[in-house]
Amino acid sequence: MKIGIFGGSFNPIHSGHAIIAHHIISSGAVDRLWLMVSPVNPLKVGLEQQVADTDRLRMVEMVTRPLENVETSAFEFTMPKPSYTIDTLNALQAKFPDDEFYLVTGADNWAIFDRWRNSEEILAKYHLLVYPRLGYDVVIPEELRDRVSLVDAPIIELSSTAVRERLAQGLSVRYYVPDEVLSYIERKGLYRISD
Repeated sequence: MKIGIFGGSFNPIHSGHAIIAHHIISSGAVDRLWLMVSPVNPLKVGLEQQVADTDRLRMVEMVTRPLENVETSAFEFTMPKPSYTIDTLNALQAKFPDDEFYLVTGADNWAIFDRWRNSEEILAKYHLLVYPRLGYDVVIPEELRDRVSLVDAPIIELSSTAVRERLAQGLSVRYYVPDEVLSYIERKGLYRISD
């Protein structure tokens, strides 16, 4: 089975994540898609996580629940911290040896992929599905085209950072995040929502 790993802090998950997830699973590029909530992003060490891992996990579950063949994964919560993608992929491959893993990442991350720990090993062992991001041209060298593919997904210019900033200022994020996620954020008072 082809399993896509769409990892992230999802702090919080937003409508752009949901659209990309729906598009990737609908495209048939993978059989199943796991949204993998990361406890600590190695590239963001030092930046404060404003909400508990369990809250971020619950919000991702709200988005994946109605999507067929898409699920939430807390697999990285069991990994040493900080968790690196190569370690996660290798651990997944060891646990599920009959499956084939595809890493889903944005064009912004593809642009700095050489900064990722053991990026060459990732490229040698796993497939990458890159979705477009505004302002980033995706260039895939000829020798990697059997391992790296550009997903024909819509460009969504929305970020968790923008959502957090709006919430911190007491501004509405309706439609920025799915309704159920918004209700959860408001109910729990996450991201310092102003009354």
